[in-house]
Amino acid sequence: MNNNDFDDTIPAIDTELVSRLDGLDEDLVTQRAAALRTGLNEYELDDEDFDVLDSVTDDPDAIQYLPALPVIAIVGRPNVGKSALVNRILGRREAVVEDTPGVTRDRVTYKGEWHERKFSLVDTGGWEPDAKGIDASVAAQAELAIELCDVVMFVVDANVGPTSTDEAVVRLLRKAGRPVFLVANKVDDIRQEPEAASLWALGLGQPWPVSALHGRGVADLLDAILEELPEISAVAKREVGGPRRVAILGRPNVGKSSLLNKVVGEERVVVNELAGTTRDPVDEQVELGGRVWRFVDTAGIRRRVHLSQGADFYASLRTSAALEKAEVAVVLIDVTEVISEQDVRVIDLVLESGRALVLAFNKWDQIDDDRRRYLEREIEQDLAHVAWAPRVNISAKTGRHMEKLVPALETALEAWDTRIATGKFNAFLAELAAEHPHPVRSGKQPRILFGTQASSRPPTFVIFTTGFLDPGYRRFIQRRLRETYGFVGSPINISMRVREKRKR
Repeated sequence: MNNNDFDDTIPAIDTELVSRLDGLDEDLVTQRAAALRTGLNEYELDDEDFDVLDSVTDDPDAIQYLPALPVIAIVGRPNVGKSALVNRILGRREAVVEDTPGVTRDRVTYKGEWHERKFSLVDTGGWEPDAKGIDASVAAQAELAIELCDVVMFVVDANVGPTSTDEAVVRLLRKAGRPVFLVANKVDDIRQEPEAASLWALGLGQPWPVSALHGRGVADLLDAILEELPEISAVAKREVGGPRRVAILGRPNVGKSSLLNKVVGEERVVVNELAGTTRDPVDEQVELGGRVWRFVDTAGIRRRVHLSQGADFYASLRTSAALEKAEVAVVLIDVTEVISEQDVRVIDLVLESGRALVLAFNKWDQIDDDRRRYLEREIEQDLAHVAWAPRVNISAKTGRHMEKLVPALETALEAWDTRIATGKFNAFLAELAAEHPHPVRSGKQPRILFGTQASSRPPTFVIFTTGFLDPGYRRFIQRRLRETYGFVGSPINISMRVREKRKR
């Protein structure tokens, strides 16, 4: 590894293909794309297809997002039936992983639908049944769920009745201003309904008796929730304009506080609070490299949480909270230690969130040549899936090479904002198909009908085909996109829509 602004493992640009595409006549390319789009009318398209096609724009400055679906958070203690309720609402079985104390479990978001209304369903599982840390963990989980949703479903076991843990969550729910539905689960028949009456004592209004296992009462509950649920989420909307938003992420003790203090230019007071108390997320605006940046959720970096088993769990919640607001994430990695599973987990969270990514290798001034050689092997082995991310080698404590952070952030955000004109994108796909046709499967060869960039931030492409494209071929398209257009520092999403011809 060298000390250049960006590591040389970023895929090289295919200058030959780029020059061929640049040499194409713009009008001809646009006409060809329009003809391909017209040809799609011969195929069976659904409403979602038309939404994608109608939203297409070739304005490189257009910032487009898919509609922000309203968010429902399911909150509750372990063993109250949240997993069963998630599966019942989704209408399918999803693997909801059971948590064990001390193991970080990320929030999981599913797409649900009821009476043709779509929404995001957030399973906020992972509370720790650890007597010492439970109050803090419950508070952290509940606060995050409330902050990032439009409606809360608070699930309680009707057979057990209200517990002290439930009451602790209620205190937070009352302050939140979000609509709360108190779900009395495990009411399997009408004889058990009186059991739910004790939940009135929680002071959240009417308990909704349901049986997640058998489906009893769930339809009525969802009908009532839809009446409160906004058409477009009030919390999932992304801001447009203003200073670019940066999240500093990394596992505990990797140097996030030092980096933030060095960037801000002064030592700030560390917020010292008891775990579990209401937090106040802080955003800090900083001038770097001649422009203003907003570092989001810095309270999460500054806080010191002393939980024997809950610290990793709390850090994971913080990572998710910061990513909700950020546009680009700087993931710090301590080069004096072996790249860990936890480092990779933080990076994977960034990828799942669709944010731009910069890797900052911290404490670079503390390693020798032997450690550098081992580090290079670790990067090749553990970080191969983010070889496209710009890397900067820094020392957050001394400020060494800090000037390289801004060019890396600007490069990643430029890629994240990138929009490829529909005509150019279809010309690119035609070049690929000619250069490397899809293999024939069972006597049939899938054909690409039309492609478009549905949105940017991150660049999201939709490709209409006559058959399923092999995962290997999709990876090939993604790799060639990077070799042609760069996309340094930005994830790329590619979705396939297999469509059949209309029956005459």
